[in-house]
Amino acid sequence: MTDAPLPVTNADIEVAAQRLAGMVGRTPVLTSRTLDERLGASLFLKAEHLQRVGAFKIRGAVNALTAIDRSVRARGAVAFSSGNHAQAVACACRIMGVPATIVMPTDAPPVKLAATRAYGAEVVTYDRYTDDRAAIAREIATHRGATLIPPFDHADVIAGQGTAARELFADVPDLDLLVVPVGGGGLLAGSAVAAVAAAPGIRIIGFEPGGRRAARDAVEQGRVVEVAVPRTVLDGQQTTHIGHLALPILQAHVSSIVGVDDDVVLQTVRTLAVRMKQVVEPSGACGLAAILDGRIDVARRRVGVLLSGGNIAPDVLADALTHRDDLAW
Repeated sequence: MTDAPLPVTNADIEVAAQRLAGMVGRTPVLTSRTLDERLGASLFLKAEHLQRVGAFKIRGAVNALTAIDRSVRARGAVAFSSGNHAQAVACACRIMGVPATIVMPTDAPPVKLAATRAYGAEVVTYDRYTDDRAAIAREIATHRGATLIPPFDHADVIAGQGTAARELFADVPDLDLLVVPVGGGGLLAGSAVAAVAAAPGIRIIGFEPGGRRAARDAVEQGRVVEVAVPRTVLDGQQTTHIGHLALPILQAHVSSIVGVDDDVVLQTVRTLAVRMKQVVEPSGACGLAAILDGRIDVARRRVGVLLSGGNIAPDVLADALTHRDDLAW
């Protein structure tokens, strides 16, 4: 690690917050007395599954689009995503009157494909196990003169995502621990910058699918590591690597990254739906899943948990609701 300045600062997140005003919702912070009593802790769940488009991704999409010169923006935007970033860019483009083309895997949850098209975007599909989605998107952007907005490896996207944690700390300023999912690292990196600015001594933990070590290996080795596409129900975290911009931020501010198994996540999705009446997608529930599974010690701590999204396919939700619930409380 070097002493080079980090690619995203808290000042960038403050600018993003100004850009997002009136375009992105301020999501509530949920609590549960029963959950707190079971864990011996105080949990504060930032409900980004209730955000516009059903996920935090709208924050980064709006910030990135707003930062582009209007004349350039008018030529269109291109994005690649398994779902939530796709919907976010499509929605942001509709708000601003910008043509949108989204590259999505053929096996993306149908609910996410349908929602992206419903926002007016053109959807181009690919095979996530054989095709290079970034290359497809770059070719389309170059051919059309459009701007490519990647899902996580972009400073304005990271800054936009950081506004979720900024809001959480404004509502609950004295947190001891922050729990955040990590796919490409944009949310975790932005959240870490905002968290350290608000609470310099805070501990930050990221969570990725148990069968994917893209984030853990990258932080341990100090370089971006490419892994095979993970086969996991956590479809929002099926990226094969984390971003180059996120890596130094994670190394500087994140205490650890933990793998979470699908089975535990499905149990947590069920618990959230049955006990708290909240529909959260697997990737959005993975941090809470690790807590409920005892993977991290939260006793006597005030813990912020980012529930990052709620765009769950009906069949996955049905599977979760009928899942054996060892985590019942």
